[in-house]
Amino acid sequence: MSANVALCRARASSSYSLFNSVVRPAFRSFSTGFADVVQNKTLVAEMKEKMLHMDMNSMIGSSMPLGMMRIGTIINNIEMNPKQGAKLVRAAGTNAKILKEPSSGKCLIKLPSGDTRWINSSCRVTIGEVSNPSHGVKKKLRKAGERKSKSSGSRGRTSVTPWGKPCKGGYKSASVKKKMKRLAAREAKMM
Repeated sequence: MSANVALCRARASSSYSLFNSVVRPAFRSFSTGFADVVQNKTLVAEMKEKMLHMDMNSMIGSSMPLGMMRIGTIINNIEMNPKQGAKLVRAAGTNAKILKEPSSGKCLIKLPSGDTRWINSSCRVTIGEVSNPSHGVKKKLRKAGERKSKSSGSRGRTSVTPWGKPCKGGYKSASVKKKMKRLAAREAKMM
């Protein structure tokens, strides 16, 4: 009974040293003989192993269901529906935060946009923040050539006379009908 209580306390604590301070004093008072001491030491070792395993699961980069995480955990790569794949918080440098623990199978999450959303607690998420937070930050340009090289090049058009501008954007030759009209006008002037 006391071992289960100690294990529950250990789950609540997140550090290994706090776990030692909670569990060891409880077993020292119960040991009466050598056999009891050996048995208690193996039980303590087993509990420590479980605690270390739990700490490894809560490390950054681990993926697990949302319902198994603590309030305030920073997360990313959130599934909208179970086994659908990550849909939310995938861009560089983004993260979300768990606001409320699961109630009726859903958790409240604060997204990077500031919105809050209820997500199914069986959806998987990744612990931590997506890397490269400086992605998209404007870099200071050191000289004019850097700006020029970033700008788009010319579109490869030639200039067009005013009669071709309203609906034609680029080099277009006149249609046969227009050419014939111009030639006829020139010939009429000559005569």
